[in-house]
Amino acid sequence: MNIVFTTKHTKTLWLSCVLSLALSWQSQAAYLLVPMDASQKNHLKAYGITYWVLAQEVEAEWLLNYRGGSFMYKHLQAFENELVVRGISYEVLSDAQALQIKSEISSPAQNMDVVKLEVAPKVAVYSPKTKQPWDDAVTLVLTYAEIPYTVVYDEEVLNGDLSKYDWLHLHHEDFTGQYGKFYRSYAGHQWYQDQQKEAEDIAAKYGYQKVSQLKLAVVKTIREFCVKGGFLFAMCSATDTYDIALSADGLDICDHVYDGDSYDPGANSKLEYDNTFAFKNFKLKLNPYEYEFSDIDNTNDRNVSEKNDFFSLFQFSAKWDPIPCMLTQCHQAVVKGFMGQSTSFKKSMVKSEVIVLGESKELGEIRYMHNTFGQGFWTFYGGHDPEDYQHLVGEEPTDLKLHPNSAGYRLILNNILFPAAKKKKRKT
Repeated sequence: MNIVFTTKHTKTLWLSCVLSLALSWQSQAAYLLVPMDASQKNHLKAYGITYWVLAQEVEAEWLLNYRGGSFMYKHLQAFENELVVRGISYEVLSDAQALQIKSEISSPAQNMDVVKLEVAPKVAVYSPKTKQPWDDAVTLVLTYAEIPYTVVYDEEVLNGDLSKYDWLHLHHEDFTGQYGKFYRSYAGHQWYQDQQKEAEDIAAKYGYQKVSQLKLAVVKTIREFCVKGGFLFAMCSATDTYDIALSADGLDICDHVYDGDSYDPGANSKLEYDNTFAFKNFKLKLNPYEYEFSDIDNTNDRNVSEKNDFFSLFQFSAKWDPIPCMLTQCHQAVVKGFMGQSTSFKKSMVKSEVIVLGESKELGEIRYMHNTFGQGFWTFYGGHDPEDYQHLVGEEPTDLKLHPNSAGYRLILNNILFPAAKKKKRKT
């Protein structure tokens, strides 16, 4: 029997072939690679899309030291659509291409590794209700990257709410009860008075006579959050004042302009450095009119201009030290510096067991560091806003649309995804 192909039959056959080829290509397009090297158009939003993928209950992979610390996950059309909408650079890979990348990474000759990201961490930001728009780089970048977070403050901390979260950021805060030591310059400003009243009202609500006592209770509760496996991240004055509060447990270090009576004149000889996370052998600045908490901070002792202010990230073994390696993933090995109330930390006052992630050897200062505490982890990052060098009070908040490839902000977001990782134990 002869078979005659009509025009209709030919068109149907052609469509069938096209569909077959499309399905074949789709089956080969198995992965999406989000490169994090210089080719990436928006590094900051790349973290947000990876968080979003995890929130869809799909695992992602963090390719440590591969093209700047790239991300890879299954190719789903919804994921690709979202990458396009958010303006993020990506590449579509076949199974074979993905396996080739993993083979390269697994080579003992390469300082690379693959870390699975499994669950989107629940994020909390410790921040006052009276926060000003210029106040906090972390809330700025979380909002820009489209990573959801919940604001908590003293009441939520003391009420036990931290157990709901995996990761906690400490907003630019003064845990010593001295309101940032802004008294001399800003005591007459409404925002200062509002913050003071807020703190005093909360202290009274929980039965504390002084704000310093309230903040110590908060610091101790956060310490327990770490002990039980929580991830703590702090910047600027929330770093050194956290440790100062722990070291001064039971001491009065606030003058009368802050709590109505004088400080203990012998406080500096009574500090307990064993209580602290990061710092040792420091002395407090007890003058209430001096805009400095202690000699930990190197702000007033550094001699460097903005154009020459940089710090270097340490290189870690991806296969043996994946945790610090994750925290230092970046497309730049040298990051431009930025100031804050606590800009940087004198190296001589950082405990020897602390893992230094970024420093300026020329200035003898540490900018970025990390360690374990109990079952949890903490990271301290000096400075206030990676894209606002001096960060003056009252300035407009940084517009991150102008800085989508900020290396300094990337370090913050490394810490956000860190709790999602399935980690190997650090080599001892």
